[in-house]
Amino acid sequence: MAFIPEKYTQYTPVGLKDRTWPDKVIDAAPIWCAVDLRDGNQALINPMDLERKMKMYQLLVDIGVKDIEIGFPSASEIEFNFARKIIEENLVPDDVRPQVLVQAREHLIRKTFESLKGAKQAIVHMYNSTSVAQRRDVFKMDPKGIQQLAVDGIMLIKELAQDYPKTDWTLQYSPESFTGTELEVALDVCNAVIETWGPTPDHKMIINLPSTVETSTPNIFADQIEWMSRNLTQRDSIILSVHTHNDRGTGIASTELALMAGAERVEGTLLGNGERTGNADIINLAMNMYSQGVHPGLELGNLADIVKTVEECNQIETHVRHPYAGELVFTALSGSHQDAIKKGLEAHQKEARNHWDVPYLPIDPTDVGRAYETTIRINSQSGKGGIAYVLEQEYGFKMPKALQVEFSQVIQKIADKTAKEISSGQIWEAFEGEYLKQDKGYRLESLKTDYFENDEGEEEKIVVHARVKNNDDDTAIEFDGEGNGPVSAFINGFRKALNVSFKLNNYEEHTLSNSSCAQAAAYVSLLNSDGKEFYGVGTDSNIVRASVKAILSAHNRINKG
Repeated sequence: MAFIPEKYTQYTPVGLKDRTWPDKVIDAAPIWCAVDLRDGNQALINPMDLERKMKMYQLLVDIGVKDIEIGFPSASEIEFNFARKIIEENLVPDDVRPQVLVQAREHLIRKTFESLKGAKQAIVHMYNSTSVAQRRDVFKMDPKGIQQLAVDGIMLIKELAQDYPKTDWTLQYSPESFTGTELEVALDVCNAVIETWGPTPDHKMIINLPSTVETSTPNIFADQIEWMSRNLTQRDSIILSVHTHNDRGTGIASTELALMAGAERVEGTLLGNGERTGNADIINLAMNMYSQGVHPGLELGNLADIVKTVEECNQIETHVRHPYAGELVFTALSGSHQDAIKKGLEAHQKEARNHWDVPYLPIDPTDVGRAYETTIRINSQSGKGGIAYVLEQEYGFKMPKALQVEFSQVIQKIADKTAKEISSGQIWEAFEGEYLKQDKGYRLESLKTDYFENDEGEEEKIVVHARVKNNDDDTAIEFDGEGNGPVSAFINGFRKALNVSFKLNNYEEHTLSNSSCAQAAAYVSLLNSDGKEFYGVGTDSNIVRASVKAILSAHNRINKG
């Protein structure tokens, strides 16, 4: 890349010395205006047909968007027909305002009003380009000529609105390429439009300030919005709106700072589809607010279904790392992250905390319809915590820490060999094969336990009568064992019968909470003659049998090596 310093110039700051936005916070949701059916649609390789437009429109209504830009009806037959369809078939809820886009050109404005005939309420969104580059290269006009073009368009809209008295009309005006326009020029045009239309505090108009091409850092855009908010005439009769693009990758930040700077309304698209690098992502913005304790006024509780519908309508896949909506955004693959999430979730649930504060999870995945089992996934970078989480959440096994370490080495070998993600099913298959359904060594065939009491009625000793079978040669061994508990009694009898040496090191048990029937899980660690620890796991409806199975599981693993 041959860098030529003079080819590009830095954006000139506004110089707003007494700016107030840096100390503001977003404490209420804005008015949302979705432009998926217009801005988003024109950016698609294959624009939506009537069926896809209807599906997207219905989704926007369902999630609670109240201002919906339904298209540019004067420029396309599909767009005109779509406007007629939702009006004539009474598909516009009383609290939803359909918005239509139109250039400041007479024949287009007249066609636009025809498309909206019979609407209960509607927003006519007129725009004309005001930037230095557009004035110089496209329109060959000075600022006064551009202003007159806007005023003439508004006068015609005002005249035509009177011909449709049954419709509650709202005017929206956009100085297109606002960020490429001198602030004083943008202000003069907007104020001339305001004066021509004559809004009131009871019937406001919308001034929409678009970063049609994002050319500055978000702080400069915020200064521009605060400056305009201060200087617009009849400010109490204006709804100040922003429409940001993402050319610099900071469309979300620009929108949030604009809201702090005085904007009250946001135009954007679901998942950010739009020309070049896209529009502001309404879902991203809404969930950012949600994560700060501000209800966004949209229903996003089933985000997976929303994403699916948007993908069908746009025919564009959502990136797996897309904020909030991507498949992997609540997924941890790093071992240290998995361990922290596991412990954080356990503490959150145990302490029944009201406030969400779990490591690496900015929001509770269940709030947007995601399940915890998708939060942790396993590959070669994962650790014991993630594996333990999967086994507990999906299969009910609460492994002791030492067993977590031991079993993670089994999974690590599989991950290193395959160089792929390990599914929960693969983890379970490995766990079963390593501990529960061993193809070599001994398995329990029968077990009887007798309890003996002394003269005072206290339990004195326990005797077990066991039969175990060797998987290697299909031979069976029967023996008795005595001890102060069933576990010690079995170990004493088993060691004597096979003449083996090992020592019980640790024993834990619990009920398998996710089992459809009453099942217990037991975990036993044995030390071999060299003092090396080996774990075994057993399950059964009887806890004594589960414990004995765990002993045999551990012993088999000692012999395995």
